[in-house]
Amino acid sequence: MSNRAKRVAVTGSGSGIGAATAALLARQGWRVVGLDRNPEPSPPPGEVETITLDVAVEADVRRVFADIEARMGGLDALVTAAGIYETTPFFETNAEIFSRLLAVNVIGTFLCLREGARMMARGARICTVASVAGLRGGGLAGTVSYASTKGAVLALTKNAARELGPKGIAVNTIAPGMIETPFAAVPLSDPTIRARIEGMTSFGRLGSAEEIAEAIAWLISPSASYVHGATLVADGGMAMY
Repeated sequence: MSNRAKRVAVTGSGSGIGAATAALLARQGWRVVGLDRNPEPSPPPGEVETITLDVAVEADVRRVFADIEARMGGLDALVTAAGIYETTPFFETNAEIFSRLLAVNVIGTFLCLREGARMMARGARICTVASVAGLRGGGLAGTVSYASTKGAVLALTKNAARELGPKGIAVNTIAPGMIETPFAAVPLSDPTIRARIEGMTSFGRLGSAEEIAEAIAWLISPSASYVHGATLVADGGMAMY
């Protein structure tokens, strides 16, 4: 067996779940390339290669993944953590808001998944990042556009699993509950909203990005070798699916 470090790309690596995942995988010995519109200095310094990428721009996704293949010779895993949050109420949501969420959360996930899978061999693994909002239809802080796009990520992941399974590439998704990240800082700054969401969990607390990163790391590890087309809910007992 080769001693080459396993290669993984993590989108949305500039903050939150993506940053925590990139850092954890680097500590575990993966060769990590982090992709983000606004990449931060490597977390931890020097152990994550970073490339600027807007996942909603198809030409840029093609170019960046071609660069990754040239640099790394392929990928053993992909984590698609890039996404944006939206809290505009139902009747105030317009087509522009909805289209932007679709472009980043759904199309961006698909584009990266498609390009990443092109350079993968049998045994590679993909983990997308959905949300319990996609299972529940919202009901936390994210509203119609966010919940709809995360529901679409669930369906996209299952379709990718059907397509890529025969090639030996495993595809799964994680559906976090409300996680304490900059992503959700605005709604969580309201004590009433925070208390309501904390009260919906069995633990009575929010999750951390590091906790979700641990679950993602398991899903892309050999330990999850027969897990495929599955949704791992990590929400502190909120949904109980």
